[in-house]
Amino acid sequence: MDDATRTELEAAAFRRLQRHLMEDRKDVQNIDLMNLAGFCRNCLSRWYQEAAAERGIEMGKDEAREVFYGMPYDQWKSAHQTEASPDQKAAFDTAFKENVTDKQ
Repeated sequence: MDDATRTELEAAAFRRLQRHLMEDRKDVQNIDLMNLAGFCRNCLSRWYQEAAAERGIEMGKDEAREVFYGMPYDQWKSAHQTEASPDQKAAFDTAFKENVTDKQ
């Protein structure tokens, strides 16, 4: 497989993952994704922002989130995010430290 085709397939898989998280599974909370998988929608938007920066494209965190979420992040949170339980928050602190803090 040539590089262009591989890149197209990877991009298609990413778009499908994005659609799955944004349309098919709006009920899955970011905190649950982070606690179980070590990443969430915000991580995906940050990786998008980092990829843009690697190509010399300036993009802020809010802009990257809006691209990924398809709306301002505060609007998504208001419509889909629920309050996290104390157990979820404790697990998140560990997951964030293990998966995000050390990686930046």
